[in-house]
Amino acid sequence: MKTLSVLTTALFFALTITARAQAPEAKLKEMGITLAAPSPSLANYVKAVRTGSLVYLSGHVSNRADGTGIKGKVGKDLSVEQGYEAAKLCALGLLSSLKAEVGDLGKVKRVVKVLGMVNSAPEFADHPKVVNGCSDLLVAVFGDRGKHARSAVGVAALPSDYAVEVEMIVEVE
Repeated sequence: MKTLSVLTTALFFALTITARAQAPEAKLKEMGITLAAPSPSLANYVKAVRTGSLVYLSGHVSNRADGTGIKGKVGKDLSVEQGYEAAKLCALGLLSSLKAEVGDLGKVKRVVKVLGMVNSAPEFADHPKVVNGCSDLLVAVFGDRGKHARSAVGVAALPSDYAVEVEMIVEVE
């Protein structure tokens, strides 16, 4: 009887670990999202650096998988809703680079920090509403493990006139 109990416990933990490891990618699939392979870096930097249990992800812009992107100034050329969508694209790029670095999004213990930069008109003040596009996606994919500390700032310009750029720090197993 004791052997059955030990086996049952071991099976429970194995299933729990497997379910946890598959949950983020299963959630993406459920949302109809397929992560594209990360694009190569355009300069002398890498998209992700792992040190210990932390992965630092370089800024990712509002680029679609086909190479087109959401560009322009939020509050002038783009609405808050369009900025929100741009921030979601940044999150997808970050997840793509993160998966390439760690192999499986199930290894994510916690999204620690997000810095969202919004290319915005000088009078625009709703930067947090824009960066929510990234934060909302991370929480949808990772649940409570996706909740993070965050800064959302407006900037005068971003490379190639992209609407949003986001960088992220993640703790992994």
